[in-house]
Amino acid sequence: MVSKRKVPLRKCIVTNEMKAKEELLRVVRNKEGDIFVDPSGKKNGRGAYITKDMTVIEEAEKNGVLNKSFKTKVDPTIFEELKQLVIGK
Repeated sequence: MVSKRKVPLRKCIVTNEMKAKEELLRVVRNKEGDIFVDPSGKKNGRGAYITKDMTVIEEAEKNGVLNKSFKTKVDPTIFEELKQLVIGK
């Protein structure tokens, strides 16, 4: 009997929905305090996940959800990078 592999789920910080990691984008804050987008999902640091959807990313930018999650000011270029990843998927 072949067992099915467990799909890792993560919670979107905007919609609070549990989704598979493939459906989300990861933003990371490392020990040095740098905040960047992690397309691989494997970099060290505290991660926050956002659904791969333009409206969700725009809502995160408007509401400052990443600022609250990382307890610091997030550069607007992070949101531009997230939008480019959604467009280029």
